[in-house]
Amino acid sequence: MSNREPTRIVILGGGFGGVYAALELERTLARDPGVEVTLVCRDNFHLFTPMLHEVAASDLDFTDIVNPIRKLLRRVRLFVGDIESIDLETKRVHVSHGDEHHHHELEFDHLVLALGSITNLGNVPGLAERALTMRTQGDAILLRNRLIENLETADFECCADLRGPLLAVVVAGGGFAGVETVAAVNDFVREALRFYPRLSHMELRMILVHSGPVILSELGPKLGGYAQQKLAERGIEVRLGTRVTAVDGDRVRLSDGTEVRARTLVWTAGNAPNPLLEGLPCETDRGRIIADRCLRSPEWPGVWVVGDCARVPDGRGGFCPPTAQHALRQGKRVAQNIAAALRGREPRPFEFKTLGQLAAIGRRAGVARILGFQFSGFLAWWMWRTIYLAKLPRFEKKLRVMLGWTLDLVFSRDLVQLTTLRAPTVSHAEAVARDAAARSAGGAAALTRTPE
Repeated sequence: MSNREPTRIVILGGGFGGVYAALELERTLARDPGVEVTLVCRDNFHLFTPMLHEVAASDLDFTDIVNPIRKLLRRVRLFVGDIESIDLETKRVHVSHGDEHHHHELEFDHLVLALGSITNLGNVPGLAERALTMRTQGDAILLRNRLIENLETADFECCADLRGPLLAVVVAGGGFAGVETVAAVNDFVREALRFYPRLSHMELRMILVHSGPVILSELGPKLGGYAQQKLAERGIEVRLGTRVTAVDGDRVRLSDGTEVRARTLVWTAGNAPNPLLEGLPCETDRGRIIADRCLRSPEWPGVWVVGDCARVPDGRGGFCPPTAQHALRQGKRVAQNIAAALRGREPRPFEFKTLGQLAAIGRRAGVARILGFQFSGFLAWWMWRTIYLAKLPRFEKKLRVMLGWTLDLVFSRDLVQLTTLRAPTVSHAEAVARDAAARSAGGAAALTRTPE
């Protein structure tokens, strides 16, 4: 019997790059007793982010777009917790888990960095305290709760000056996340108004703020212009060449000198590299680790980089964009290259050209560029749903999403706030004290009662 230590592969990150690397290793290496694969991520599920705005708009339940990682991976070890630090010299990752932050050290022979990116709030005054983001299922639920809470409050608010900010939403960022969010939110709130008899469509304000000359610039000016026209037809104000400069209470100040009174500001305007990358002794470009075409870190053998945190040459003089379709394919390629390295073969370069990009712009309309062809309207919306449904992992989740979309054709969307507050409780000691106080008050009342 051999006492040889297994080859340890550690994957950091549970996004598209990390999970698809783990899935490919599960298929190729994880059943080998001489290989140990560990996936480290903060959550025990994989979030399908392209459908996040549908959760915020109550089109889908939040459980429909998440997959438990333990159902996806049977042989890969899963560590759910926080990454404290990464030591490339000693080949150790320091992690912790639980409320008490129980610490562990994970040694590795091969390390896959798939840490993604975080929202960049910049230096805008008041933004960190007031803005909502759209990166996690918690963000989507928080936005949905805020919208419903504002409707409930506005319905009984008699002062128009106070009701206005409750019925205004500002979304900063004219990329895919911002456009899909503002379109979905607009549909949700306008449909919900029929259940709030004291509110009217004329009181709503939906504003999309974008610093560029056209929204959805990745799709080109024609589709961007079409999307802008559709949003305007549905009551959404589009402010081009404009940025948010400050947020103070319910006042959102814009770079064109105007001020919008809104209780809800959603920020989708920028990303920043994961802070864990800052301390690594790797060459970076704008915070992203520079990799070769085989997804390796040139300075550190055994270190691989994928997804948003990687700066990967595309073989055509540029670099791969930080999109999900690139990240998941990079995850597969890096797993294949690790397997090749363990078998003494040369790794293969990552080669992939964007197949297309799509955006839903609300109420059965969309825009899409697929293999160089442009689509808009209902057909693009149908393609958006069909393609992303096909990409959603596991048949169970596909079926749940299909059922949700089908039921939406018949029933209106839910207006239920999803809260996690505990129900009111009382301890035995509190109950005894309350009864004693009641008896004492009753006795005092009897002594002071005036005889008839």
